[in-house]
Amino acid sequence: MSQGPDAITVEVIHQSLLGVVQEMQESLFRTGYSTIIRESRDASCAIMDAAGRVVAQHTVLPLHLGAFPACVEGLYQFYQAEELAEGDAFLVNHPYFGGSPHAPDMAVLSPIRIDGALFGFAASMAHKSDIGGTVPGSGSGQAREIYHEGLHLPPVRFYQRGAPLREIEAIIRANSRTPDLVMGDLRGQVGATWLGAERVLRLAEKYGAATLGAAAARLFATVEQRVRAAVAQWPDGTYEGEAFLDDDGVTVGRPIRVHVRVTIAGDRIHFDFSGSDDQAAGPVNIRPPLVRAVCCYCLKCLIDPELPSNHGLAAAIETTFRPRSVVCPELPAPVNTYIPTANAAAEAIFHALAGPVPRARLAESGGTGAIALGSRGPGRGYVQYELLGAGFGARADKDGVSATTVHVGNSAITPIEIVEAEFPVEVRRFELIPDSGGAGRQRGGLGFVREYRLLADARLSLRTDKHDTRPRGWDGGQPGRPGAALINPGTAEERRLAARAGDVPLRAGDILRIERSGGGGYGPPHTRAPEAVLRDVRNGYVTPEAARADYGVVVVRQGHTWALDAEATAALRAGRAARRDE
Repeated sequence: MSQGPDAITVEVIHQSLLGVVQEMQESLFRTGYSTIIRESRDASCAIMDAAGRVVAQHTVLPLHLGAFPACVEGLYQFYQAEELAEGDAFLVNHPYFGGSPHAPDMAVLSPIRIDGALFGFAASMAHKSDIGGTVPGSGSGQAREIYHEGLHLPPVRFYQRGAPLREIEAIIRANSRTPDLVMGDLRGQVGATWLGAERVLRLAEKYGAATLGAAAARLFATVEQRVRAAVAQWPDGTYEGEAFLDDDGVTVGRPIRVHVRVTIAGDRIHFDFSGSDDQAAGPVNIRPPLVRAVCCYCLKCLIDPELPSNHGLAAAIETTFRPRSVVCPELPAPVNTYIPTANAAAEAIFHALAGPVPRARLAESGGTGAIALGSRGPGRGYVQYELLGAGFGARADKDGVSATTVHVGNSAITPIEIVEAEFPVEVRRFELIPDSGGAGRQRGGLGFVREYRLLADARLSLRTDKHDTRPRGWDGGQPGRPGAALINPGTAEERRLAARAGDVPLRAGDILRIERSGGGGYGPPHTRAPEAVLRDVRNGYVTPEAARADYGVVVVRQGHTWALDAEATAALRAGRAARRDE
């Protein structure tokens, strides 16, 4: 009886598949029409088996580890396996009848048939500039149902035996403000999946379909065993954590709670999100497949960031969701602002596991978000869509990272040169915000400001967070500075927007300022080394005033730089210590 491929063959196949998905990814980025794919890289690719289990994924966006299988599950609700032909490509962007996080995230699935049998799928998922809905960019922060968020396609055949189906393309074009960009990006996705299918067929010619399938099963089992072995080393028990969003965009000022109860029993780990708030009226809801992917992301961070992103991660966890909650919404609940909720789920999980797992002890980050500026009226439309990071929270042994992508929001911000070349705006400022990182023994990462002058009338939609709920510090660290969105700041016409907005009219000449939150600090600020505070002041990360007020460190001007007044610092800190002891 065959024992299956040996360990060396399995690893060679594994690395080959990783190369395939990376080649798919690069193909997609290089053929992308929109800045969302070319610059922000809001896309990912995967190879799956016939059951929709991820065999290999090039992890740009961790949430897609849960989204891809749900798309295949949705596909099987509409098609039988024997209907999926070589040269076909299927399209889906429905959050409820597929696995897409929201309407702009369109998935393309291309069947891979080896010797006539369905082996699996090459898949890509990428954000589109506009797919209809009430606002340019299809992401109103105040949507009340998914029908406000654009065109939703259940799994449909998009290409048949290598040829596009004109009817589907016509429907998409008729529902987008930027049809050429959307169709160009979709053709790039199809090309990437066909490339992946071709590469897998070549591997099958070399090793055989049975060996490829057996290698995939071994890869799943290896990752699952590694996760379970690590979990078995953690103390048994039940641990709880929570995190909050500013609001749902509809009921402004009422925070949304994401709660998790994590139970560890031997090598089993169970995530129960039943304590999370009810399904929201606004678009902060998120579907369970994506939350399960958040769980996988957190375990990968805590166990080994180099763990392969495949089905083995999902197989090692158990989850529970309460129907009609913010993490298990029912149709037609809106979902377009799901990513801040996904980040809140990650923060809640880390908070829960901070007791049994020291590596999980980190301050909160400033979250992630997006803005969309679009044209008004007839004529050639445009959508300027940008993804925004923030400051990352401090860790026990490191400062937080400034102006970076945060947790599962792993895309890049569009360079200024590209923004100004392609859209009618002028970027006036793009810089770190001093004192925005929470003070602590380890300082939180800084947030940033991005300021635009509009050169044409536009409509703004905003999907951010942490304007009201400041990122929490850890173990005595201070919270990060909250974010903000202002129109014409410092003038008589100044307006401050909530973290989530939809279809805000702007005029040519208006100034839009986006301030992103800093991360929380770790440990008491008075325990930070004075030399580290001095370095922060010299770098412009901390002002001299904050150095004194937050850290008890006195710096003085010395020529063109700053110097530490060690004697005054020691006296100031001693005085404050005495007051703390009283």
